[in-house]
Amino acid sequence: MDKKSIIGLVLIGAILIGFSYFNSRQTAEYQKVQAHQQDSIARVKKAQEAAKPAAATAELNSTTSKDSAEIASMTEVVGASLANSLKGTEEFYTIQNDLIKVVFSNKGGRIAQVEALKYKRHNGEKLVLFTPEKSKFDLSFYMGQNISTSKFFFEPVNVAKSDQLSGKDSTKSVTFRLHTADASYLEFVYTLKKGSYMVDYKVNFVGMQNKFPQGITDFDIKWAMTAPQQEKGFKNENNYTAIAYKFPGEKGDFEELSPMKEEASEKVSTKIQWINFKQQFFSSILVSKNNFTSADISQTTNPENSGYTKNFTADIRVPFNPTTKSVDMAFYFGPNLFKELKKYDQGFEKVVPLGGWIIRWINRWVVIPVFDVLESHIGSFGLIILILTVLIKLVLFPLTYKSYLSMAKMRVLKPEVDKINEKYPKKEDALKKQQEVMALYRKTGVNPMGGCLPMLLQLPILIAMFRFFPASFELRQESFLWADDLSSFDSIINLPFDIPLYGGHISLFTLLMAVSLYLTSKINTAQMGDTTQQMPGMKFMTLYMMPVMMLFWFNNYAAGLSYYYLLSNLFTLGQTYLIRQTVNDDAIHAKLKENSKKPVKKSRFQQKLEEMAKQQQRMKK
Repeated sequence: MDKKSIIGLVLIGAILIGFSYFNSRQTAEYQKVQAHQQDSIARVKKAQEAAKPAAATAELNSTTSKDSAEIASMTEVVGASLANSLKGTEEFYTIQNDLIKVVFSNKGGRIAQVEALKYKRHNGEKLVLFTPEKSKFDLSFYMGQNISTSKFFFEPVNVAKSDQLSGKDSTKSVTFRLHTADASYLEFVYTLKKGSYMVDYKVNFVGMQNKFPQGITDFDIKWAMTAPQQEKGFKNENNYTAIAYKFPGEKGDFEELSPMKEEASEKVSTKIQWINFKQQFFSSILVSKNNFTSADISQTTNPENSGYTKNFTADIRVPFNPTTKSVDMAFYFGPNLFKELKKYDQGFEKVVPLGGWIIRWINRWVVIPVFDVLESHIGSFGLIILILTVLIKLVLFPLTYKSYLSMAKMRVLKPEVDKINEKYPKKEDALKKQQEVMALYRKTGVNPMGGCLPMLLQLPILIAMFRFFPASFELRQESFLWADDLSSFDSIINLPFDIPLYGGHISLFTLLMAVSLYLTSKINTAQMGDTTQQMPGMKFMTLYMMPVMMLFWFNNYAAGLSYYYLLSNLFTLGQTYLIRQTVNDDAIHAKLKENSKKPVKKSRFQQKLEEMAKQQQRMKK
């Protein structure tokens, strides 16, 4: 053992002995403190036991001093009827149709819980949008002092504990009242229709016109909920979970807070038509018939294993004055299914993230209609995606063929381009070299950008598919091959650890997609050769980096998206093979030779290049 090892061992021993001594001292001190605390707790418990009879008597005769003070203050300002409503026992009432079950609480007269009856969570449990413990809905008024409805116990009016729309019923309503005086009350009326995800919400002010001071222009709604994790992949679901809102009008702008940020907030100072606590595939939307005045909204992200995605809060101002007799609002509690959202004619369908501008147009008017037609005739969504891929490839085939021909022309001209490069090896002759290369292309009728343009025209469709599949509600919990849910990741192996940026599982569709992308890139690179004179590292980026990046990026994405890109790459390989069998390089070269014999008209760009070359020669002389 050398000297350094001995010194190291001695130091480690000294540290351990010192730590043990320090820890023993700390333990002794801690035990003294604990003994002192136990003595104090024992004395307090003894005093509490002695005071129990007196405390029990006081509890029977009155509420706590805080509640008594609040009731006394409210009685003086707004009357005994409202003040007495601070006391009560919370009870729940249920009403349901064929689509949703809505649970109401008499405390606050609010909707406390909503269950979507046709759907389940990823683990098979009931799909509940929010629960009483994880939600809040509070109306706040000023009536000499601030009145928050969440503190009061409302009186249910002709409300059964549990009620369900029967075959003969088309609607059912529940009513909750908060009496402010003998002849005046605040009334909440909820109406649920058969076959609808909408719950109409009407706030009536009965005989309350003299209860509010003049000059009031609005009242506040404080709405909050914690969104449960409904889908298998937390990261993917969280990336589509955010507060969204829409400005008034048929073509009113749609906005949402960034779902990628841990925390986000915004003060919206203009009128708002509706506010949506949006999850990936389900929405809770509050809409006003006469628009909201403004709102402060915010969201925070929960830890991955908490069972919840985001916390939503909204402080909303509703237009109101002392003469207002009622305010009409409504809730939507249901799926983010495009055709379902479209039915309500409120612009709800804008929450489906189909992309912007031309990307949304492609999805809205091309992809979705075709997908709906296929879905109406085919039960397997894996087969639907396969047919959709074939249709897209057939539509894009002319562009693919044109791109291949352009690259083939560049390839057969490469020997002549190499001769020009050898002719002008010096950097100062770069302009003249470029001029001769362009002259060659012009004489033979070759467009050097001919291969890029068709690929750029295909790009919007590729992006449209990228936006469509993760947002497609139809793929939710649909299985295909080894994937049990095409809207979430497919996992063939669950790792005992997490790989940064990759995750704790291996998605087979993503792995196969990355391999197919590598093969496609390798064939395209071999076909192009060095005709494009690629920048240093570009070949490495295309051939190796892109497949690896896609492997990491798509591992937590929807399996349906990886499956589509896998099919797309395989069809590209097949098309390339077929085109190669029909396209003859010698015939192309002969055609280009024939083109070079024809007279060529110089373009303005070519004329400008020649002028620059002549000027460069004059400067040298």
